[in-house]
Amino acid sequence: MMKKFALIVGFLLISAVAFAQEIDRSLLQGYDAALVIYNRTTGEMVNINPTRANQRLAPCSTFKIYNTLIGLELGLMKDADDPWYKWDEVKRDIEGWNQDLTLREAFKVSAVPAYQILAREIGEAGMKEYIEKIGYGSQDISSGIDIFWLPRPDTTSIKISADEQVALLNKLLDGKLPFSEKNIAILRDIMQAEKTEKGTLYGKTGSGMGA
Repeated sequence: MMKKFALIVGFLLISAVAFAQEIDRSLLQGYDAALVIYNRTTGEMVNINPTRANQRLAPCSTFKIYNTLIGLELGLMKDADDPWYKWDEVKRDIEGWNQDLTLREAFKVSAVPAYQILAREIGEAGMKEYIEKIGYGSQDISSGIDIFWLPRPDTTSIKISADEQVALLNKLLDGKLPFSEKNIAILRDIMQAEKTEKGTLYGKTGSGMGA
Protein backbone atom coordinates (compact mmCIF):
# COMPACT_ATOMS: atom_id res chain seq x y z
CA MET A 1 0.00 0.00 0.00
CA MET A 2 1.26 3.47 -0.86
CA LYS A 3 2.02 5.66 2.14
CA LYS A 4 0.49 9.12 2.22
CA PHE A 5 2.55 12.20 2.94
CA ALA A 6 1.37 15.14 4.99
CA LEU A 7 1.07 18.13 2.69
CA ILE A 8 3.89 20.58 3.10
CA VAL A 9 3.87 24.00 1.50
CA GLY A 10 6.80 26.31 1.76
CA PHE A 11 9.47 28.30 0.05
CA LEU A 12 13.21 28.06 0.30
CA LEU A 13 15.62 30.89 -0.32
CA ILE A 14 18.68 29.03 -1.59
CA SER A 15 21.66 29.54 -3.83
CA ALA A 16 21.53 28.48 -7.46
CA VAL A 17 24.45 26.13 -6.74
CA ALA A 18 22.50 24.28 -4.05
CA PHE A 19 19.44 24.04 -6.27
CA ALA A 20 21.46 22.71 -9.19
CA GLN A 21 22.61 19.69 -7.22
CA GLU A 22 20.88 16.52 -8.37
CA ILE A 23 17.71 15.76 -6.45
CA ASP A 24 17.22 12.15 -5.48
CA ARG A 25 13.95 11.26 -7.19
CA SER A 26 13.67 8.08 -5.15
CA LEU A 27 12.85 10.19 -2.09
CA LEU A 28 9.13 9.68 -2.69
CA GLN A 29 9.34 6.00 -3.56
CA GLY A 30 6.53 4.16 -1.77
CA TYR A 31 4.61 7.36 -1.07
CA ASP A 32 1.47 8.67 -2.75
CA ALA A 33 3.02 12.11 -2.99
CA ALA A 34 4.55 14.80 -5.15
CA LEU A 35 7.41 17.24 -4.72
CA VAL A 36 7.48 20.61 -6.49
CA ILE A 37 10.51 22.88 -6.08
CA TYR A 38 10.75 26.26 -7.83
CA ASN A 39 13.87 28.43 -7.88
CA ARG A 40 12.78 32.06 -7.95
CA THR A 41 16.26 33.20 -8.96
CA THR A 42 16.69 31.04 -12.05
CA GLY A 43 13.13 29.97 -12.85
CA GLU A 44 14.18 26.32 -12.63
CA MET A 45 11.53 23.86 -11.48
CA VAL A 46 11.74 20.28 -10.27
CA ASN A 47 8.48 18.35 -10.27
CA ILE A 48 8.52 14.77 -9.01
CA ASN A 49 5.25 13.01 -9.84
CA PRO A 50 3.63 15.74 -11.99
CA THR A 51 0.31 13.89 -12.18
CA ARG A 52 -0.04 13.97 -8.41
CA ALA A 53 1.22 17.56 -8.26
CA ASN A 54 -1.61 18.61 -10.58
CA GLN A 55 -4.28 16.82 -8.53
CA ARG A 56 -6.46 19.05 -6.38
CA LEU A 57 -6.79 18.02 -2.73
CA ALA A 58 -8.07 19.63 0.46
CA PRO A 59 -5.37 22.06 1.64
CA CYS A 60 -5.84 21.14 5.31
CA SER A 61 -3.75 23.40 7.53
CA THR A 62 -1.71 24.85 4.66
CA PHE A 63 -4.73 27.16 4.25
CA LYS A 64 -3.58 28.87 7.46
CA ILE A 65 -1.17 30.82 5.24
CA TYR A 66 -4.04 32.69 3.61
CA ASN A 67 -6.38 32.60 6.61
CA THR A 68 -3.61 34.46 8.45
CA LEU A 69 -3.10 37.03 5.69
CA ILE A 70 -6.82 37.72 5.32
CA GLY A 71 -7.19 38.14 9.09
CA LEU A 72 -4.25 40.55 9.17
CA GLU A 73 -5.62 42.57 6.25
CA LEU A 74 -8.97 42.91 8.03
CA GLY A 75 -7.31 44.01 11.27
CA LEU A 76 -8.39 40.95 13.22
CA MET A 77 -4.80 40.44 14.43
CA LYS A 78 -2.16 43.14 14.81
CA ASP A 79 1.16 41.34 14.83
CA ALA A 80 2.84 38.02 15.49
CA ASP A 81 3.26 38.30 19.24
CA ASP A 82 0.18 40.09 20.54
CA PRO A 83 -2.24 37.95 22.58
CA TRP A 84 -4.71 36.56 20.08
CA TYR A 85 -6.44 33.25 20.78
CA LYS A 86 -8.22 32.88 24.12
CA TRP A 87 -8.48 29.20 25.00
CA ASP A 88 -12.09 28.13 25.62
CA GLU A 89 -10.92 25.57 28.23
CA VAL A 90 -12.16 22.68 26.10
CA LYS A 91 -9.51 19.96 26.44
CA ARG A 92 -8.35 18.73 23.01
CA ASP A 93 -6.03 15.89 22.02
CA ILE A 94 -3.24 18.20 20.86
CA GLU A 95 -1.79 19.67 24.05
CA GLY A 96 -0.41 22.77 22.35
CA TRP A 97 -3.95 23.92 21.59
CA ASN A 98 -5.00 23.89 25.25
CA GLN A 99 -3.76 27.37 26.15
CA ASP A 100 -3.97 31.02 25.15
CA LEU A 101 -1.88 31.64 22.03
CA THR A 102 -0.28 34.46 20.10
CA LEU A 103 -0.51 34.36 16.31
CA ARG A 104 3.05 33.03 16.13
CA GLU A 105 2.27 30.25 18.60
CA ALA A 106 -1.05 29.35 16.97
CA PHE A 107 0.62 29.07 13.55
CA LYS A 108 3.47 26.97 14.94
CA VAL A 109 1.18 24.42 16.63
CA SER A 110 -1.35 24.66 13.78
CA ALA A 111 -4.19 25.43 16.19
CA VAL A 112 -7.34 24.52 14.28
CA PRO A 113 -9.75 25.96 16.92
CA ALA A 114 -8.01 29.36 16.76
CA TYR A 115 -8.22 29.48 12.98
CA GLN A 116 -11.83 28.32 12.96
CA ILE A 117 -12.70 31.30 15.15
CA LEU A 118 -10.73 33.56 12.80
CA ALA A 119 -12.61 32.21 9.78
CA ARG A 120 -15.95 32.93 11.47
CA GLU A 121 -14.78 36.47 12.24
CA ILE A 122 -13.76 36.98 8.61
CA GLY A 123 -17.20 35.72 7.58
CA GLU A 124 -18.38 33.94 4.48
CA ALA A 125 -18.61 37.07 2.32
CA GLY A 126 -15.16 38.34 3.30
CA MET A 127 -13.54 34.95 2.88
CA LYS A 128 -15.16 34.37 -0.51
CA GLU A 129 -14.05 37.80 -1.71
CA TYR A 130 -10.39 37.17 -0.90
CA ILE A 131 -10.38 33.60 -2.17
CA GLU A 132 -11.76 34.77 -5.51
CA LYS A 133 -9.31 37.69 -5.67
CA ILE A 134 -6.29 35.45 -5.23
CA GLY A 135 -7.71 32.57 -7.29
CA TYR A 136 -7.30 29.95 -4.59
CA GLY A 137 -7.91 26.51 -6.09
CA SER A 138 -11.54 25.53 -6.60
CA GLN A 139 -12.73 28.56 -4.58
CA ASP A 140 -15.50 26.44 -3.01
CA ILE A 141 -16.25 27.24 0.64
CA SER A 142 -19.81 25.89 0.61
CA SER A 143 -19.11 23.13 3.14
CA GLY A 144 -18.93 25.70 5.94
CA ILE A 145 -16.96 28.81 6.86
CA ASP A 146 -14.99 27.07 9.61
CA ILE A 147 -14.36 23.69 7.94
CA PHE A 148 -14.10 24.27 4.18
CA TRP A 149 -10.32 23.69 4.10
CA LEU A 150 -10.55 20.41 6.02
CA PRO A 151 -11.39 17.00 4.55
CA ARG A 152 -14.74 15.76 5.82
CA PRO A 153 -16.88 12.76 4.79
CA ASP A 154 -19.73 13.66 2.43
CA THR A 155 -18.90 17.37 2.30
CA THR A 156 -17.32 19.51 -0.39
CA SER A 157 -14.03 21.05 0.62
CA ILE A 158 -12.06 23.69 -1.21
CA LYS A 159 -9.31 21.95 -3.16
CA ILE A 160 -5.99 23.06 -4.58
CA SER A 161 -3.07 21.30 -6.26
CA ALA A 162 0.60 21.42 -5.29
CA ASP A 163 1.31 23.19 -8.58
CA GLU A 164 -1.28 25.84 -7.73
CA GLN A 165 0.12 26.24 -4.21
CA VAL A 166 3.60 26.94 -5.60
CA ALA A 167 2.25 29.39 -8.20
CA LEU A 168 0.31 31.27 -5.51
CA LEU A 169 3.34 31.50 -3.24
CA ASN A 170 5.35 32.89 -6.13
CA LYS A 171 2.70 35.56 -6.73
CA LEU A 172 2.64 36.34 -3.03
CA LEU A 173 6.40 36.88 -2.91
CA ASP A 174 6.18 39.03 -6.06
CA GLY A 175 3.60 41.27 -4.36
CA LYS A 176 0.91 40.33 -6.88
CA LEU A 177 -1.73 39.30 -4.33
CA PRO A 178 -3.94 41.78 -2.41
CA PHE A 179 -1.92 41.76 0.80
CA SER A 180 0.25 44.53 2.22
CA GLU A 181 4.03 44.27 2.51
CA LYS A 182 3.66 44.62 6.28
CA ASN A 183 1.34 41.64 6.56
CA ILE A 184 3.41 39.51 4.19
CA ALA A 185 6.42 40.28 6.40
CA ILE A 186 4.49 39.10 9.48
CA LEU A 187 3.58 35.90 7.66
CA ARG A 188 7.17 35.25 6.61
CA ASP A 189 8.28 35.80 10.18
CA ILE A 190 5.92 33.20 11.64
CA MET A 191 6.54 30.76 8.77
CA GLN A 192 10.30 30.62 9.34
CA ALA A 193 11.22 27.04 10.18
CA GLU A 194 15.00 26.95 9.84
CA LYS A 195 17.87 29.27 8.99
CA THR A 196 21.41 28.27 8.01
CA GLU A 197 24.28 29.82 6.09
CA LYS A 198 22.88 28.13 2.96
CA GLY A 199 19.43 29.64 3.20
CA THR A 200 16.19 30.07 5.11
CA LEU A 201 13.33 27.61 5.08
CA TYR A 202 9.75 28.79 5.48
CA GLY A 203 6.81 26.43 5.50
CA LYS A 204 3.45 25.17 6.70
CA THR A 205 2.43 21.55 7.09
CA GLY A 206 -1.08 20.24 6.65
CA SER A 207 -2.13 16.66 7.21
CA GLY A 208 -5.73 16.99 8.37
CA MET A 209 -4.78 15.10 11.54
CA GLY A 210 -6.28 16.39 14.78
CA ALA A 211 -8.58 18.69 12.88
